[in-house]
This record gives sequence, structure tokens and C-alpha cells, in this order.
Amino acid sequence: MKFKEKLKSNKFLITAELFPPKGVDISSFLRRADCLSGIDAVNVTDNQRASMRVGSLAMSKILLEREVEPILQITTRDKNRIALQSELLSASVLGIENVLLLSGDHPDTGEYAGTKAVYDLDTIQLIKTARLLETGVDLAGKVLRGSPKFCVGGVVNPSAQPSDLQALMFEKKVKAGAEFFQTQAIFDVNAYKDFFNKIKNLKIKVLPGIILIKSPKFAQFLQSLSGINIPQEIKDRICSVSDPLAEGIKICSETINVLRSFADGVHIMAIGTEEYIPEIIKNSL
Repeated sequence: MKFKEKLKSNKFLITAELFPPKGVDISSFLRRADCLSGIDAVNVTDNQRASMRVGSLAMSKILLEREVEPILQITTRDKNRIALQSELLSASVLGIENVLLLSGDHPDTGEYAGTKAVYDLDTIQLIKTARLLETGVDLAGKVLRGSPKFCVGGVVNPSAQPSDLQALMFEKKVKAGAEFFQTQAIFDVNAYKDFFNKIKNLKIKVLPGIILIKSPKFAQFLQSLSGINIPQEIKDRICSVSDPLAEGIKICSETINVLRSFADGVHIMAIGTEEYIPEIIKNSL
């Protein structure tokens, strides 16, 4: 069953995330991908943190060849509307149906000082563009020779304030054509439930993001990112144990276990330690 079909089921969906390598040695990527064979779908990030890496389109195709269903991330940061449409059509030609459309981290967060961001289209416009291409017409009104078919996803940040504005943006993306959502990392399940209750009437599958905290230093880094709030209780747990990674795995499993009672699924971000994802899932049951 494809991911698009699973979205219509009552299954608790689990997706994960892989980042492409910085260089042409993809052996580590393949090892991490092999750990995720039982996952419903796997995101391939698009130059995350504004750091240059192998293109997400190429790595998504490699996942597909290894029978791992990819979710291709496409950001509006680096490409204009010509390139974005081309990327969407290229994905369809390669057999990649799932696309997650987002703005991307601003270049200021990356290692290329002075890089110009594009943002020719915003995310809502890009979602509409994907749906327009499906009708057989491009943004210039030109007829396509063959139409693509997509499973279009969007992102939302439940922790950002005001939450009502996030709920409004969520609704706009749904109206534009998004059929599933993944969220930024959440650590406070009760806060996420409050947000979930605001948007559940739209009946769109939303997969809250779960990040594996590997160390006190990593927790401090996450806390510095906009829109991420780690409760003091979790920070204390990570800082007070001799094995922070093991405690982070335990926290992830506990969080997913609670989410199983009301959420549509989860999106797990282990960031280089994907080999622990099967353990996290097993312990969450």
C-alpha cells in the first residue's frame, strides 16, 4: 500500500527523515536508509539548514530503487518558479509521487554568508502550482505533454505563537491542496493536543515531529532554534543521566506512546542516528 493510500486509512503512520551526504560518498546514507525499511515513508531533506548537499531528488530516486518510499522535500528558498516546476515534473518522471513543499531555512542559518535567497513563490503558491501541473497546465498557461500526479504535503509549527495564526496558515495550505502535514519538533504533548484540537475538523493527517535528543549540548542547540520549546523536565532528564542518548530514546518512545492515543502518526527525526528508530518504535508500543 502506497503512502497516499495509507493516508486514507486508520493506520498510525510513521515517517522518518534522512539528510543527503555532503559529497558523493553515499554509503552512510544507504546504511541509514536500510534501517528504515519498515517505515511508511522517508523524507529526503533539501539542503537543510541552508547547507549544500547532494540533491534530494537524486537521493529520493535511490530510496525508491531500494523499495523505500520517499517523500521529496522541495524548498522555495533556492529555486524560482521555472526551476520549481521543473523539479516537480522531474520527480514525477522518476516515479516519485510524495512531495513535501516548504520554504526552507534562510541562508543566514547556513555556511554560505551572503547567499541570496530566491523565494519566488511562497509555500502556498507552490502547493497550488503542484496542483495546477496535475491539470496539465503550467504557470505560464502552457499545456503539458502528460500530467503528473502528486501526494502533496505541507509543514506547520504547532509550538509557534500565536497558535491561531499557525492554525490559519494550516487551513490555507489545506485549501491550496495539501493532503498531509508534518510538523516541526514537539516536546510538549499537551500543547500539541491543544493545537491538534484546533485543526482536527479539517480531517487532514498530521504527523507531529519527534526529535531524538542525543546529548545536553544537542538539547541546547535545539532550544536555540526558533519555534522549538523543550520543557525543563526533559532537559533535566537529559542532563542528569550518565547515558543521555539512551534517555533520549526513552523520551521519544514515551512521547510516541502518548501520541498514539489521539494523533494520526509521527515524523521521527534522528539526525544521523537513524539506526535507533526501530528501537524507538518498538518501545513505543
